[in-house]
Amino acid sequence: MAHLELKDVSKSYGPVEVLRDINLQIADGEFVVLVGPSGCGKSTLLRMIAGLEPISGGDFLIDGAHMNDVRPRDRDIAMVFQSYALYPHMDVGRNMGFSMEIRKEPTETRRSKVAEAAQTLGLSHLIDRLPKALSGGQRQRVAMGRAIIRNPRAFLFDEPLSNLDAALRVEMRLEIARLHQKLGSTMIYVTHDQVEALTLADRIVVLHGGDIQQVGSPLELYERPANRFVAQFIGSPTMNVVEVEGGETGVTTRNGTLISVPRTSDTRRATALGIRPEHLEVVDLNQGDLTAVADVVEHLGSDTNIYVKVDGIGPLMVRKHGNIPARSGDRIGLRIQVENAHLFAPDGTTLS
Repeated sequence: MAHLELKDVSKSYGPVEVLRDINLQIADGEFVVLVGPSGCGKSTLLRMIAGLEPISGGDFLIDGAHMNDVRPRDRDIAMVFQSYALYPHMDVGRNMGFSMEIRKEPTETRRSKVAEAAQTLGLSHLIDRLPKALSGGQRQRVAMGRAIIRNPRAFLFDEPLSNLDAALRVEMRLEIARLHQKLGSTMIYVTHDQVEALTLADRIVVLHGGDIQQVGSPLELYERPANRFVAQFIGSPTMNVVEVEGGETGVTTRNGTLISVPRTSDTRRATALGIRPEHLEVVDLNQGDLTAVADVVEHLGSDTNIYVKVDGIGPLMVRKHGNIPARSGDRIGLRIQVENAHLFAPDGTTLS
């Protein structure tokens, strides 16, 4: 295991600044997920930690040792890529143990470590197969086994599930979670999929435009987002955001509806109100805060998603548990659970 620290780290390609003022500490055995939209710099940051990209400014340390100029092979870090990168002419066992073969470690040592890694990943019965005879999930397990055999101080994952179908993604997500529980190793995982982030992470680092927007546990980011970007990025379906005008006792929507909200530091500064789809209640027309018309209704079995339009406000999304007998064109009332509402200032920061 390893303690990783980034101090004022930045990355530039000529005049283009990709990352700036990255300050982050990752504890021994912690599972940290870097998440954000495409182009936010998350994969670049991971490659800088691995030593595959030079650091333009700042310091990177592992267990207190300065690593900026240390070669990738000497950082004792293993990386699992989106591409499996397996040798097609080598079977599973040799693919996993090839790094040991290059170092000319004894055959029995190699066999023992390969067998142990294969047992951990459920690959023992596939040890003699070539990559072409494996499924996508099995190939990714082999790539993970290749990393495990090195017994590194930290594991880095760069969108390892992107090439898999939906069912395999769920399966492999569980495998990675179990692997972390079993090994207790420090892991850094890059993804643009917030479901992976929310289900795997001890802490999530949200990146946008080269800056860290917020660092926290999955529930902390979901329930107490630092700003409008984090609020709308974390959570599926995304948070509804309505433009409002702040007042002394609450906020007023563009159609003139006054919504009383719990007092914040300065309600008058609010320019937007955020409410998650599950915090909008479907009620009788004369009992709601808003009157809406159902546009599209998705019956998912366990949940019902209702996309509605509200005059003067625009489209909103409502999620209710179970099967709601709503149809396109129905007029429904909506009540806002104001205790779960979020207010945002003009600069996007959360008012609290």
